[in-house]
Amino acid sequence: MTRLFLAAIVCLSSTTLHSQSLQKLQPVSFSEVTIEDGFWSPKLATVANVTIKACIDYTENKTGRIRNFERAAAHKPGAFEGIFYDDSDVYKALEAIAYSLRNHPDAAIEAKADEWIAKIAAAQLPDGYLNSYYTLTGLDKRWSDMDKHETYCAGHLIEAGIAYHNTTGKRLLLDVGVRFANYMDSIFRLANNAWVPGHQEIELALMKLYHHTGNNRYMELSRWFLDQRGRGHWKGAIKYDENSRQYYQNMEPVKEQKEITGHAVRAMYLYTGAADVAAVTNDAGYVQAMKTIWEDVVYRNMYLTGGIGAQARNEGFGVDYDLPNEDAYSETCASVGMVFWNQRMHMLSGDGKYVDVLERSLYNAALDGLSLSGDRFFYGNPLASTGTHNRSEWFGTACCPSNIARLVASLGNYIYATSADAIWVNLYVGSKTTLKMTGTRVGLQLETGYPWKGSTQLTVTPDRKKAFSLRLRMPGWMNQPVPGALYQYAETKTMAARIEVNGKPVEYTQEDGYAVINRIWAKGDKVTIDLPMKPRLVVSRPELKQNNNRMAIQYGPLVYCVEGKDNNNAAWNIVLPDKPSFTVSYRADLLGGINVINFSAPVTSIGADRKTVQTNLQTVTAIPYFSWNNRGASPMQVWLPVYVEEVKLNY
Repeated sequence: MTRLFLAAIVCLSSTTLHSQSLQKLQPVSFSEVTIEDGFWSPKLATVANVTIKACIDYTENKTGRIRNFERAAAHKPGAFEGIFYDDSDVYKALEAIAYSLRNHPDAAIEAKADEWIAKIAAAQLPDGYLNSYYTLTGLDKRWSDMDKHETYCAGHLIEAGIAYHNTTGKRLLLDVGVRFANYMDSIFRLANNAWVPGHQEIELALMKLYHHTGNNRYMELSRWFLDQRGRGHWKGAIKYDENSRQYYQNMEPVKEQKEITGHAVRAMYLYTGAADVAAVTNDAGYVQAMKTIWEDVVYRNMYLTGGIGAQARNEGFGVDYDLPNEDAYSETCASVGMVFWNQRMHMLSGDGKYVDVLERSLYNAALDGLSLSGDRFFYGNPLASTGTHNRSEWFGTACCPSNIARLVASLGNYIYATSADAIWVNLYVGSKTTLKMTGTRVGLQLETGYPWKGSTQLTVTPDRKKAFSLRLRMPGWMNQPVPGALYQYAETKTMAARIEVNGKPVEYTQEDGYAVINRIWAKGDKVTIDLPMKPRLVVSRPELKQNNNRMAIQYGPLVYCVEGKDNNNAAWNIVLPDKPSFTVSYRADLLGGINVINFSAPVTSIGADRKTVQTNLQTVTAIPYFSWNNRGASPMQVWLPVYVEEVKLNY
């Protein structure tokens, strides 16, 4: 396999391309990071060996997605199989393959990807258009309906092409995406032909293409698509009314939007693109809109797990603070989108609070979408179950399997970042990379027990002595959230990290959620970070009625739940006592190896006469939320009733 380890998809400095860039830092690409981590490496291996193969099987054998491209290339109209947006799943599978090949080279998988790419390229029309649905059902109808996902599929094509080029150096899929992007630019922006993408995705993909190629054309097209929203443009079968405008985030121009509405995945993809455009163009309107909407999401519409989009009826947002647990929709793809958006907000600001939310979504609501076996998936991710929820092998609308596969496989994109004078460590994931700091190559090797333990060691190896800042994220879960946050710890004690360099305590400053160490670094310098980790009880704002007089348990970045499999097949009869005593232990034999949390609590049961209720003190076991439902259907709860008269917060 050809390995070029090309520059990051966003590592071309935007400041050289746009003089007014606000972008403060550049994420380090997955193609430059090798992951060797006790928690994540098994998951990456499972995605490589199981999940991707399941995606290939369903894409090629059990559905007609690849056959659609073959027929389109052979000009056989009228034989389309599936749903009009199914091309996108092929592209997401290819993107997942591209990321996975970085840590798990596989000649057979790469050959399969090359085979698919050749069929995709053969189906592209001479003008650059590529969409098997319209090619097979009537090209005269293309661009006639804004909700038919043409630009959505195009965006996933572009993302896959960039990822595959980064890993393998092969340009065919990238060139297909570039031709499609150029075609869209010619018929929309340059022709001033109004178009509002019904399912956003193209905006963020074009920004990736801009960063990858350095061509301003793609940034301008992304901004043009953003600017079309909220101006009364619509075309297609969907009735253009107040409900649909909110559903599509098309009720007002993006710069004027202040509240989160509508379909959650569409919103995340839209605001990811907008944040990226804001970072590059220094557009104050987009900057302010992103900050305002982010606060509306995080402070009023986000589950403790980092999941969003509580309602099934619109796969999205409803009334503020209405976050039901058992009926939570919280789509896996929306949690993937939260990772994307918060990374871009972090690029824009350098503020660690965005990585805090990214981490929350990644370790909980997103990871929950993938079974430990790698071949079962959640579309929605509830926070409570009576035993009726189960992961599925596949879905008719199959966006989630390939989406969670590409997120896990691309984990290397989120660990490190650089700025002009600093290296940033954002996630504590065992890994190694080599970066450039103004002419000096700096090797990094991170070893950690996270998220089970708070101990981490970072070895810094510049090729010569070099002065720069090392910024280590101090996770927000250590301290009480800011006033007004949706969730707070029941006890207010804050926790501080201990940081040493070469075995000695080191002075550091704190800035925007980072410990900043300024020094002249030498080969082999060792930084140790000890993050205090213990179970903590979490409470909600009183406006969140579903959680009144309930608490949840969090350990580090992980939200915990109780599942019937560990608790006599019951989870709804457990009452948290006042000031419970927690015991944490690592169980290598359970669910792939996890920390379990045990505590003594009153547990109710129906007497043998079916008339009396008995309460006994029992030992209760809690497990990480992401790991539930891996042993069959079972009752589960995240938010447990508490044995106190009332839970009060100092809001």
